[in-house]
Amino acid sequence: MPVIISMLRGVNVGGHNLIKMDALRSLYASLGMRDPQTYVQSGNVVFQTEERSLPQLARRIEDAIEKKFKFRPEVIVRIGSEIKDVIARNPFAKRNDIEPAKLLINFLAEAPTSAVRDTILSLKLGPEEVRIDGREIYIYFPDGMGRSKLWPAIGKALKNSGTGRNLNTVTRLLEMAEKLEG
Repeated sequence: MPVIISMLRGVNVGGHNLIKMDALRSLYASLGMRDPQTYVQSGNVVFQTEERSLPQLARRIEDAIEKKFKFRPEVIVRIGSEIKDVIARNPFAKRNDIEPAKLLINFLAEAPTSAVRDTILSLKLGPEEVRIDGREIYIYFPDGMGRSKLWPAIGKALKNSGTGRNLNTVTRLLEMAEKLEG
């Protein structure tokens, strides 16, 4: 049975779209997910399921959240091996000057179109560095995300799709997935 990592977009941010993690685990269990475990308050859930279609699984979770909590966050799902691959493909991995907490990986449901990709890669609004690889956008924020002008511009180009996690969180989610697999 595969281990799945789901990441909810815009949950528990700025006092909006509030979900307690115990309620989220209960919801996943009610959907037949095995051993749902959450990590931090931003809607990261690691679990096992028999479901084979990840897009269908994401929609089921989105539908259930909308029904129970009255809002519909985008749900991005990856299998554990995909998360391992995302970390292995990190274009900044060999650099010593990268702080993992300032390296954001934005997970998308689908790879961006070439037009969106070109738009994002042409943005030069600060010291941030951007790399796009498949369904992931790696963004290094040397000064943090808080005042970045690039981050909102990327959101606009993506039409606010996907969800970001810093490298520390992604690494921890992989550790949880590997433990659940083992």
